[in-house]
Amino acid sequence: MNSRQQNILQLVNERRTISVSELARISGVSEVTIRQDLNILEKHSYLKRIHGSAVAYESDDVDARMLTNFQLKKELAEYAASQVNDGETVFIEGGSTNALLARHLAAMKKVTLITVSHYIANLLKDTECDVIILGGLYQKNSESVVGPLTRSCIQQVHFNKAFIGIDGYIAETGFTGKDMMRCDVISAVLAKGVETIALTDSSKFGQIQPYPLASTGQINRVITDNFLSRDYQQQLRQKGIQLDLVGDDRQHAYPD
Repeated sequence: MNSRQQNILQLVNERRTISVSELARISGVSEVTIRQDLNILEKHSYLKRIHGSAVAYESDDVDARMLTNFQLKKELAEYAASQVNDGETVFIEGGSTNALLARHLAAMKKVTLITVSHYIANLLKDTECDVIILGGLYQKNSESVVGPLTRSCIQQVHFNKAFIGIDGYIAETGFTGKDMMRCDVISAVLAKGVETIALTDSSKFGQIQPYPLASTGQINRVITDNFLSRDYQQQLRQKGIQLDLVGDDRQHAYPD
């Protein structure tokens, strides 16, 4: 995937749908070239083409999600990596920001990483970092394992910190996720009572997803960007959750 195609995919993921003519205007190339790019992206299931437009592909593909707000996710991952000490064993659950975190940790720290994500494990195959990948039912789209075997594996390993992703948060429901089996894995991590950190951009706040995580009191810390609204900041702190805000407001595109 070249840089123009990466920019096209980010635009499609951000807007959900965008016309070929607008993509050509933004990219400074012909519509013929854009159609060729879209054919390549569609072939790899990054997006769909309909009626002269490109539409976001609704999947759990980590590569596609990583390209959305990449710079922000990179900032969050770098900050999260700075909170880990040499010699620690760290559990990383999955998702695009956590994948970036794993890459930074492998490059910066002498740590052991435990993960349920085959995607993350593959990212680290050429590093010196020790990686423990747990077993379970393999979800092909997310490249992660879930289920009772994964729960059992989590109970049998020990780690100093755990980084998880979330898909939604509102005060009434707390933290929620899109995938029931993935939420079950996170709940197993929370049950261990170690320091558990939700690493997420602020766009997830105000969204509600079908499946609740365990009590929000078991999440010790949230690392997110500076554009999190003051209401949510106050809610989290009232629940006793440590809140780390990262980045410059002016760089982010989320409304208050």
